Amino acid sequence: MIRWGMYRSLIAFAVLQGVSNLGFWALAWLGKNYALLALVIALENLSGGMGTAAFVALLMGLCDPRYTATQYALLSAIASLGRVFVGPASGQMVAVIGWANFFLVTFFVSLPVFWLLYRVRLDIASLHAAP
Repeated sequence: MIRWGMYRSLIAFAVLQGVSNLGFWALAWLGKNYALLALVIALENLSGGMGTAAFVALLMGLCDPRYTATQYALLSAIASLGRVFVGPASGQMVAVIGWANFFLVTFFVSLPVFWLLYRVRLDIASLHAAP
């Protein structure tokens, strides 16, 4: 992250997370393959950890030092709303469309993240440029 910067890191790690979802999609299509399973799980754990570290750095960078605890708590709570509302519905989605299609959908649902990252970058840059 230090070498690439926060936004390039977020983009790179989001790509890795999307690719790990495609890995689970491939596993669902191919069936039992222990070597691929180990590779996909390793990629998912690595990319998830790197993405989480970059996201925490982003949230910390958005906080005003005078209100860091409150703002970080609120931002991290808002960030977790997706898994609260989407998590229970995902089980029903798998029951209807199957695992392979589910992982393909999760990959496509991750694509708007790149537009959001682009927007956040512009918004943060404009905040720092304001007099």
